[in-house]
Amino acid sequence: MRRLLVSAIALVLAGGCVTAVAGTTAPAAGSAALPTTQLPRSVRPVHYDVAVVPNAQSMSFDGHVAITLEVLQPTTSITLHAVDMAFANTSLAAAGSRAVPMAPKVSTDAKTQTATFAFERALAPGRYTLATDYTGKIGTQANGLFAIDYDSKAGKKRALYTQFENSDARKFVPSWDEPSYKATFALTATVPSSQMTVSNMPVVETTDLGNGSKRVKFAQSPRMSTYLLFFSLGDFERATLQAGATEVGVVAQTGLIDQAKFALESTVDVLREYNDYFGVPYPLPKLDNVASPGSSQFFGAMENWGAIFTFEHTLLLDPSISTQSDKQRVYAVAAHEIAHQWFGNLVTMSWWDDLWLNEGFATWMAGRTTAKLHPEWNTQLNAVGGREAAMGRDAVASTHPVVQHVETVEQASQAFDAITYSKGGAVIRMLEGFVGEDAWREGVRRYMKEHAYGNTVSDDLWRQVQAAAGKPILDIAHDFTLQPGVPLIRVESATCNAGKTTLKLSQGEFTKDRPDKQPLTWRVPVIAQVAGSAPARTVVEGGAGVLDVAGCGPVIVNAGQSGYYRTLYAQPQFDAIRDGFATLAPIDQLGLMGDAWALGMAGLRPASDYLDLAAATPLDADPKLWGGIADNLQGLDAYYRGDAARQARFRKFAVATLAPAFARVGWEAKADEAGPVAILRMQLIDALSSLGDRAVVAEAQRRYAASANDAAAMPAALRKTILGVVAAHADAATWERLHAAAKAEKTPLVKDQYYALLSSAEDPKLARRALELALTAEPGETNSARMISAVAWHHPDLAFDYAVAHREQVDTKVDTTSLSRYYPGLAGNSLDAAMIDKITAYADAHIAAGSRRAADTAIANIVYRRKVRDEQLPEIDMWLKKNRG
Repeated sequence: MRRLLVSAIALVLAGGCVTAVAGTTAPAAGSAALPTTQLPRSVRPVHYDVAVVPNAQSMSFDGHVAITLEVLQPTTSITLHAVDMAFANTSLAAAGSRAVPMAPKVSTDAKTQTATFAFERALAPGRYTLATDYTGKIGTQANGLFAIDYDSKAGKKRALYTQFENSDARKFVPSWDEPSYKATFALTATVPSSQMTVSNMPVVETTDLGNGSKRVKFAQSPRMSTYLLFFSLGDFERATLQAGATEVGVVAQTGLIDQAKFALESTVDVLREYNDYFGVPYPLPKLDNVASPGSSQFFGAMENWGAIFTFEHTLLLDPSISTQSDKQRVYAVAAHEIAHQWFGNLVTMSWWDDLWLNEGFATWMAGRTTAKLHPEWNTQLNAVGGREAAMGRDAVASTHPVVQHVETVEQASQAFDAITYSKGGAVIRMLEGFVGEDAWREGVRRYMKEHAYGNTVSDDLWRQVQAAAGKPILDIAHDFTLQPGVPLIRVESATCNAGKTTLKLSQGEFTKDRPDKQPLTWRVPVIAQVAGSAPARTVVEGGAGVLDVAGCGPVIVNAGQSGYYRTLYAQPQFDAIRDGFATLAPIDQLGLMGDAWALGMAGLRPASDYLDLAAATPLDADPKLWGGIADNLQGLDAYYRGDAARQARFRKFAVATLAPAFARVGWEAKADEAGPVAILRMQLIDALSSLGDRAVVAEAQRRYAASANDAAAMPAALRKTILGVVAAHADAATWERLHAAAKAEKTPLVKDQYYALLSSAEDPKLARRALELALTAEPGETNSARMISAVAWHHPDLAFDYAVAHREQVDTKVDTTSLSRYYPGLAGNSLDAAMIDKITAYADAHIAAGSRRAADTAIANIVYRRKVRDEQLPEIDMWLKKNRG
């Protein structure tokens, strides 16, 4: 299905008060070195008493904080993080002292995002309380304390929320805003009496102030990192269920709480599962999930301890527009964020180098749990798609290790990518398969108990798993997390003798852009199997290996697809697999097609291998297999952009391939239809539309027109899909009709969808109108960047050029965590060589030298795409001529 290019990155942080630790080489994982910090080590926080008075109308807030801290060595100053704050009435008092509090001199440094409190004489080691009044700003994008304006049936509304990961708590409270500086928090807020306020902990006291406002005091939090603090305020409703000792809640704008019912019930189920799996019960008295209108280029949800934040598009299910795919996304994202309550919140990485300990584990845990608790969705096959996303990113020169060195805030923001999430999750899945599920779980339980409320590095986990499993995984784990890249396992030969097949294997490296690269080496766990026989296992090390597999017949290497590597078969082995493709397990079919696609596009195998497998796929194959074929045929079609004759020939083949699969599922849902089939219907309609299937486009347009008088013509399960087809093929009159619907819509979830649709037109004139609309106030502050990204799907060069030309306006529409990735991301789908120089020029002018990974990746993608077009499409053309006339 069409995918919007979105972003993630942040503020530049360098120089000034950064200590010598920042900028040095990261210690090896598991070393005893102190965690990285960008603050002096002479002081650490113990507890924050925070009181805030937000003024939503003036977009500012007043704050007071009293920080209990420990001075560890004599110092004449205290430096902590603060952004866009002004200070007053600052004092420092020694614990238990009756002396007059000291009044420090306060200075701020915008470049280092710090505030320094300087004293006339050195402070002796001991405990103190630093108290200060301060003022801060409320933003319009999802960083720090921010406002979301939205339409409702009761009129226009404004709600406030916070988003602090990775380094934006410093916009809300002056603090040691780094993960290893854990402390407890007690938050008090003075807010309008008519509104609800939510934070990490339950409310313990509410005082009516008699002037239309109230003071709300929340219980003290456990010891946690600053980025997990949360505050929200608005016209909300809350619904709850009980899960053991935990009150589980969902919070949504007034009138929409019923749309969060599925998320609420799912949270209860997931929480029970995790309490058992981790062996450490969820420790807070409540767990809310707070829904917000709007969107971000950086994130869809955030795991604040006890108060998860999720945008409405990923939490609510609107009966007028939500689909089976939406339902599964709501569940998967909730499972991901709840997993963070342990991996990330209870046990936190010491520094952003080990961010994958949060995100890779939550990704893996969500996939595992969704597959276990909802087997009818068949989501275990999604692990292959996640691994493919990681390998695609990991096979270019701009990749990075899973455990990466981070020096600045901006680099930390760039760390939230497919390597951290998807490769991290894939490596965990591989290692779990190597040691066994029970041993893995026992290692995780030991890790949780050993490090609760503390900070860790990756080796802390590896040691616990290795001890529980009794298997030496440390070297394998290091190979896959401390160096970048994708191993390539070549099946040099497969010889059958006496009822067994002997495989000769060699190990290289799969790369999309460096054919002459000296390959790295890995110790690679390999599982191979002949269909119907027992799997055989080995670890390929030293670059080669031999494996005996029971049975004779086509051998699948990476059977079950738990390994993080590409498999390249010699021609006889590939031919045998192709001929028996229909009999293979669906997960192996997906893995083989993923390898065939990647190896073919990189020129390591014939590009037509993928088409051979697609042709061998039976119509009754798993829906996810046909969904993958639809996606990849759309991907191939994009390479033909600008060559109408060749594209028409390819589209004829692609439509003929997908049409029989669509005929099986049809436009109308059947009684008791499986969820994967419903999702496939949407994928096939979308794909056939984008491939120019006139029958599908015409039927979607007919249904859209008929829906004005017949609601059944555009059922909720297909509404977004049909509107997507109509919007993509819109003429000016249709675009205006969609625009009018967007302006009239009062439900934020639906309204936001309309503005995304307005940006998906294939007509370049309409695409330019969408870009111009995006920079007005009409779509809402958090929709503008999303609209420009949507235009970039069909028109990357137009979207990039427009955004750069209007950079000062666009910058205000992009959350600061995403800025250095956003602009290069718009161009990544281009085939124009001139775009390489444009991205380079933009990066030179506007992105810090150490934070250009996204720009480098976009350039690498353009170079790769041009190479595919020039070198692989001719082979596709020959295959089409030979096989389809």
